[in-house]
Amino acid sequence: MSFVTTENLLDGLAFPEGPRWHNGRLWFSDQHTGHVVALSVDGTAEIIVEVPNGPSGLGWQPDGQLLVVSMRDRRLLRFDGTILHEVGDLSALAPFHCNDMVVDAHGRAYIGNFGFDLDGGGAYEPTVLIRVDPNGTATVAADDIAFPNGAVITPDGMTLIVAETFASRLTAFTAHPDGSLTDRRVWAEVAGAAPDGCCLDADGAIWVADPMGRRVLRVLEGGEITDTVTVATPNSAYACALGGADGRTLFVCTAPTSTPEAAIEQMGGRIETVVVAVPSATGA
Repeated sequence: MSFVTTENLLDGLAFPEGPRWHNGRLWFSDQHTGHVVALSVDGTAEIIVEVPNGPSGLGWQPDGQLLVVSMRDRRLLRFDGTILHEVGDLSALAPFHCNDMVVDAHGRAYIGNFGFDLDGGGAYEPTVLIRVDPNGTATVAADDIAFPNGAVITPDGMTLIVAETFASRLTAFTAHPDGSLTDRRVWAEVAGAAPDGCCLDADGAIWVADPMGRRVLRVLEGGEITDTVTVATPNSAYACALGGADGRTLFVCTAPTSTPEAAIEQMGGRIETVVVAVPSATGA
């Protein structure tokens, strides 16, 4: 197992989350400032849009329009380059704040949610993974999930894998042409970790952030950990994405806290990077 550390690319953030490499830049949500940001590899950042109820997961429709999860009002929004439009209302299905998301090649969005009032000290409850179709219809794609967080879809579109943060595992489903998910199975147990945001590399391994361990782990199906990336204290790693010119830069979203008030006060969030051996599953 190899161990490496990151270098800082951008600081002065509240709580960066939901990173995605798209059109030559890293896009991410600075949740507690409400900003969706696009970051160039030279460290130049552009605020793309402000989401008043907190942005989280990001993705794109087949026509290239940005999709963004609005956390506190539990909606999926579309940004046309000028204004935000509602795609789907998840409030009847999601018990609490919505969070990360993965979007398939057809524009279907799979969105997780907290399931309970995490920041307010509420009691843990399992929850659901919600699918929002391009026409805005929201349905439960899978239930009894322990804080569904980062998710990936394999390049062939046939497998969706979601991080269950409160169960220390990555869980896989067979994804069908109609968007339904079946054949639930454990893809990897990650004992001692709290798997959060994640990304898939070209060899089929998953890089997954572990905020509890202040690290990012490269995990193979079955649970073997091949590489560990540590981040600078006092920050923890909350999400990651592969990108860059050759797809081999691992971008890591880090912050000293996830608590909204403290994150805004400290503004200690960063985007950190490290070059890894295997490129992204989706290319540069």
